[in-house]
Amino acid sequence: MGRTLESKQQIVEELKQLLGEAEMALVLDYQGLSIKEMSDLRTRLQSSNGVCKVTKNTLMRRAIDGDSAWSNLDSLLSGTNAFVLVKGDVGGAVKAVQAFQKETKKSETKGGLFEGKLLSQDEIKAIGDLPTKEVLMAQIAGSINAVATKVAVGINEVPSGLARALKQHAESGES
Repeated sequence: MGRTLESKQQIVEELKQLLGEAEMALVLDYQGLSIKEMSDLRTRLQSSNGVCKVTKNTLMRRAIDGDSAWSNLDSLLSGTNAFVLVKGDVGGAVKAVQAFQKETKKSETKGGLFEGKLLSQDEIKAIGDLPTKEVLMAQIAGSINAVATKVAVGINEVPSGLARALKQHAESGES
């Protein structure tokens, strides 16, 4: 039994809402994936605020129609698609998808859209290779701490150097 017009409109509205909140969209070819595998992918995406939606391409076209931020997604809408919509941890979501694809060896990323720009496979891989937000924050904190330590040592070195120079001058003046 097909979907009614009302249920299709409801799906389109839900997609519009998800797209309105999302920062990035990935388009996956999900052909050959079982329900258990799709559930596994959805579970992996939850930690990075990602959702995986399987819907007809025509419904997604209606959802992005008139929305300039997502209009470039239209070129990826062919075949059997699952849409990964991410708000928040974009790198974490891409890593989750890549890990899932590596384990199942069934799904393939067709492309993605980030800030209105279509992403190539290499760009998507580069996003997945980025360190997580927590790691970046730790690296920045470590760098700031190292600079502060060097400044403190440098400031401490000025009076010590002056004292050594005065001592050396005093000792040389006595002989």
